Amino acid sequence: MSINPGAASINPGAAEFPHRQISAHLRAQIRRGDWAPGERLPSIPAIAETFGVAKQTVQRAIDQLRVEGILITKPGSGTYVRGTRRRLNRLSRGRYGGHRGYHADLAARYRQQLTEVGRAPAPPEVADAFGVGDGTELLVRRHIVRTDDVPVEVGASWFRPDDANGTSLERREAFGRPLYQEAEEEIGRRYASATDQITARQPSREEAELLQIRPDTPVLHLLHVAYDANRRPIEVAQATWPGPMTTLTEEYAIPGPAADPDPDPGLVLG
Repeated sequence: MSINPGAASINPGAAEFPHRQISAHLRAQIRRGDWAPGERLPSIPAIAETFGVAKQTVQRAIDQLRVEGILITKPGSGTYVRGTRRRLNRLSRGRYGGHRGYHADLAARYRQQLTEVGRAPAPPEVADAFGVGDGTELLVRRHIVRTDDVPVEVGASWFRPDDANGTSLERREAFGRPLYQEAEEEIGRRYASATDQITARQPSREEAELLQIRPDTPVLHLLHVAYDANRRPIEVAQATWPGPMTTLTEEYAIPGPAADPDPDPGLVLG
C-alpha cells in the first residue's frame, strides 16, 4: 500500500512541524486500515520523496509513531504496523480467573514462555514487599508473554527460598495450571488477598530489547503482592508492558443514592 496521494502534502505555513504533519498523515492511513497490522510501510526515502521533504524529517515522524507504539522497526527488514494492543482488564485479578481456576480467555490470547528459574538478588521493590534487605537472594521465575509473536509483557515471580526449597517452583518447567495454584499446593499456604501498584516509567535497556521498543518508549510496570490469611507475602510478581500498546480497564458498579435517614422526631424545624 502506498501513501494516500490526497494526504501527501505538507503545509509549510502551518504551526505544526513538518514531521508531525507526516506522522498525522501516516497515523490516519493506519487507522483507516490502508496498512494492516504486520504490513510493511514504504521505505523512508520513498516516503520522503512522496512528501517532498528530507529523509531526516520522515525519520522523526517514524520515530514518533514508534514511541506511540503504532509502528515497529525490524533491523534490516523495514518498518511495520504494530497492531497488537493488550487490554488489561481489572489489572492482575484476571490471573485468578472467575472461580480460582484457569483463566481460559487469557490463555487463548497470550502465550507465556518461561525464560529463567533460579536464585537472584531481589530488586528494591521486591525486597521491600518481602521485608528483606536489598539484594537478598530469592527464587525468581522470569517469563515473556507474546501474542501473534509480538512481545507484550516481560515479568517475574519471586518467592522466599525457605518457602520454595525442594518444591516444583525451583524447576524450570511450565505447569498445567496457574502458577498461584502450584505455589499454594507446594508451599502449603493459600492466597487470600493481593495488592497491585502500577507506575509509568522509562524501560531498562533489557526491557526495551525484550519488548522490541525504543528506549524512550514509556512502559507500565506492575508490582503485584499476594498474601496469605496472616498478611504474610507468598509471591511478589512484576510485569512490564509497552505503555502505548497497553490499555488498563477497570469495570465496576456505581451504587445508587442512599435514602436520606428519617429526621430526628424530636427536632422541630421552624
